[in-house]
Amino acid sequence: MSIQIYEGASLNSLKEDSVEILKKMLLIRIFEEKVEELFLVKGMLIGPSHLYLGQEAIAVGFCSNLKKEDILVTTYRCHGHAIAKGVSIKKLMAELFGKKTGTCKGLGGSMHAAIDVENGVLYATAIVGSGIPIAAGIALANKYQNKKLVTVCFFGDGAVNTGAFHEGLNIAALWRLPVIFVCENNFYAMSTHISKSMSSKSIAERASSYNIDVFIVDGNDVISVYNLANELIEKVRNGIGPFFVEARTYRMKGHGVYDPGLYRDKEEVKRWLERDPIKIYKDRLIKENILTEKDFEEIKLKITQEVEESIEFAVKSDYLDFNDLYNLVWV
Repeated sequence: MSIQIYEGASLNSLKEDSVEILKKMLLIRIFEEKVEELFLVKGMLIGPSHLYLGQEAIAVGFCSNLKKEDILVTTYRCHGHAIAKGVSIKKLMAELFGKKTGTCKGLGGSMHAAIDVENGVLYATAIVGSGIPIAAGIALANKYQNKKLVTVCFFGDGAVNTGAFHEGLNIAALWRLPVIFVCENNFYAMSTHISKSMSSKSIAERASSYNIDVFIVDGNDVISVYNLANELIEKVRNGIGPFFVEARTYRMKGHGVYDPGLYRDKEEVKRWLERDPIKIYKDRLIKENILTEKDFEEIKLKITQEVEESIEFAVKSDYLDFNDLYNLVWV
């Protein structure tokens, strides 16, 4: 099967949704910036949290093409995927605060906060690569039941060195399962650059060995991601698949809120920060006369207020009563 470099940067297919796409990206960005502040400045949150800053175009590009009942399988860097899929930011924030109004009733924390069955997010895991065979299993179940559902599985570049990656892709390819594997290649597995962890020429090359169509896309260009996702999701819904996407991107900060990311070259960081996906997209909308700078600032202000309201909701919410734990486990 082929490896294709996808460059479909046409606004024509998304003009009706173009401002909504920007709003979703901004909601993720402002939510994550506020979470970072709550951890590092205000000390209101504790524990691990892995932010999605800089990767917003991938989640929004894909999830904007999915139906509510379509399935997402994600990782510990999951807040952005959840928001893009329609999970309430109030429930997400409450989960970070450990409150019973959270997505997991406060029991999952940041790394599992995306789980929301109502919106099709079935799994968010801290175990690298483990979601890949689970996504294949979900896709197999949907195929057996003849459901026209699409499963999208997000994971990072570090996951391609796990056994689960190979097992999951192999079974999906053999049984032609309705699943799209999306590798968000931000070039660092924690602090290890991909050049020091993988012998293959590229992630795409490794995936193509499983006889599936593979695409490389600029993960900082939401238009390209959106258009590619639109094409692949439609094909999978009609029985063609699976597919693999390597979306090349870069996280703006370290691996987690606790990581200053000093192992990265300063010039490398500078080059990537200049390719901020939100700035790229905003400038395109302004150039196309779809948006003005004033419009952008008004959208930012409104979203900032929404995020502040989610914090207020989380702070005022109650913790789960200890005795309620017995109702949440199987015995």
